[in-house]
Amino acid sequence: MAGTSSMNRFYLALLVVAVAGGGLLYWQVRRGVPSIPANVTVTVADTAGFQGYFLGDPDAPVVITEYADYQCPGCQSFDMVQFPDIVRQLVETGKVRWRYRDFPLSIHPFSRMAAHSAACADDQGKYWQQHALIYQGQAAWSRESEVSGTFRGYATQNGLNLTAYDACMMSAKYAGRIQASYDEGVRVGVNGTPTFLIGDRLYGGLSNSDALKKLVDSLTPSGPPLK
Repeated sequence: MAGTSSMNRFYLALLVVAVAGGGLLYWQVRRGVPSIPANVTVTVADTAGFQGYFLGDPDAPVVITEYADYQCPGCQSFDMVQFPDIVRQLVETGKVRWRYRDFPLSIHPFSRMAAHSAACADDQGKYWQQHALIYQGQAAWSRESEVSGTFRGYATQNGLNLTAYDACMMSAKYAGRIQASYDEGVRVGVNGTPTFLIGDRLYGGLSNSDALKKLVDSLTPSGPPLK
């Protein structure tokens, strides 16, 4: 009898697991998995009124454009290590206006999905928060086989309306915007990430925030040295 009871508990446990797994599968199928196409035709609507994601004073004397890929390890390192100092020392002091542009490399299968997730967060005023979590989690999600659920988890952490977020992701409505951003980078000569456009010159890397401060200071000779 003890053996029969143990077997019954075993099969009951299997049934519970099967039901739970089936429910998860049903939820995934019902919700669907978004797909963000590449090399799409860019329309006027994709770029109208949108020139990138900005931080800082619109009247700042220097604009720095970062062309980056969310799945690029160098971009992740820059965003987590150097960017906070740059924001504190240059952006928040009114010296620099920062402009972020997506440059999804073809070798990175999830970079467009990540860029689209951030764009959907921007709809709800949470672009930079989603941007930060995506970069912070890069080492984990870049090894996954399907990443949309992870990005949705970041949306949850950021307090987004998930119904609106899901609709945005499933529509892939920003695929053209992402392509336009990539095309812009190609036109100005970007061939890797991260690349920075400062003034009329491209820089393939920024060693540290101090080096950037000196460069910005050289572009604003009429002002006092940056501190």
